[in-house]
Amino acid sequence: MPLKRDEQGGGTNANGSMSTTYYSHCYQQGKIAQPDITVEQMQARVRQKLIEFGFPGFLTGLFTRRIPKLVRWRSDCAKSDRVFALPQMHPPSECGCQ
Repeated sequence: MPLKRDEQGGGTNANGSMSTTYYSHCYQQGKIAQPDITVEQMQARVRQKLIEFGFPGFLTGLFTRRIPKLVRWRSDCAKSDRVFALPQMHPPSECGCQ
């Protein structure tokens, strides 16, 4: 889903401003909403939501295949926590990982 279609316009940063990178369902008050969810669990969750919204099953795989490439799960980010392979939440401009 394009960020512009987020009903709240995106997530919120710690200072209350709108995030231009993260969705409202994923990022609230400067923190990941579900910090322990794996990329595979997120893909399954999104697939299920798409099915609930009436999308055909074959499209759900197509729509969720890029989730591992989102900033949250990018291991090439300079501020990644390599132990968990989850990037820390920071503005992508800080390390150029966007």
